[in-house]
Amino acid sequence: MIDLPEDPTLDELRAALAPLVARNAAFDGWRKAAVVNAAEQAGVNPAIAELAFTGGAVAMIDAWFAVIDMKMAEALPLETLATMKIRQRITALVEARLNLLARDRESLRRALAILAMPQNLPRSAQLGWRAADVMWRLAGDVATDYNHYSKRTILGGVYLATLLTFIDDDSEGYTETRAFLGRRIDGIMRFEKAKASLLPSGDRRLSLSRFIGRLRYPAI
Repeated sequence: MIDLPEDPTLDELRAALAPLVARNAAFDGWRKAAVVNAAEQAGVNPAIAELAFTGGAVAMIDAWFAVIDMKMAEALPLETLATMKIRQRITALVEARLNLLARDRESLRRALAILAMPQNLPRSAQLGWRAADVMWRLAGDVATDYNHYSKRTILGGVYLATLLTFIDDDSEGYTETRAFLGRRIDGIMRFEKAKASLLPSGDRRLSLSRFIGRLRYPAI
């Protein structure tokens, strides 16, 4: 059984069932059967559960990744992240995601294969961007200029490469994945440092466009 309100919305039901759907996807694939089995395990009407996951496999994967975003934030509250340097924050956030995904690596493998299909690449890019955006925001980034986009693009690529290493990592405690991640995070930090040193001083001044951007993009 899962903890649900007495009369849950489809959004609430989707969020509650997504981890169970992912667990079943290791055996059933990202198909209707995974939703039906998850619903039966949770004591939910399968027909209603199916309504929460209209959109097929990508919708199921999207819902699962959204729960990972949420649980990552719960695992590393802002007051904890505030005690770390920026490199440590990004590393800790990615590692928190890996810890949350570790039990369901086969489901993750299948999910990445589906997202790699040509017809799913736009949605895959959106999900990668969302993960990177959540991590940078939790890490305290409030950039609204081109830095906003470059940081998320680079971290999204690093995160995907880390996941591809992770799904085949048989080392104890995933030490190979963590070492891979460490090297890539070092690369991000070096790039950001070099980029900052090359910016003209005028680019660091408050601008009207940047101010408007912050109104549009509030801090967490």
